Amino acid sequence: MGKKPHHAIVLASAVSANLAGGTILGIFLGSWIDKLLSTKPIFIIIGLLIGLAVGIYGMMTTVRKFTETGDNKE
Repeated sequence: MGKKPHHAIVLASAVSANLAGGTILGIFLGSWIDKLLSTKPIFIIIGLLIGLAVGIYGMMTTVRKFTETGDNKE
């Protein structure tokens, strides 16, 4: 990775987008469901947890793909 420092920037951007995107989407969906069912905090919390889980899974997948392609090219 020392030869191509822009790969580290791309990886950091992808990881942060996965984590933030999943979490924000989960919160918005949970808020929408809470508004429909008039149950204030429960689905926001569930959406947050599901969004975090999806974000972490996406982050692990991205890092795994990045490290596999990095090892194969060298």
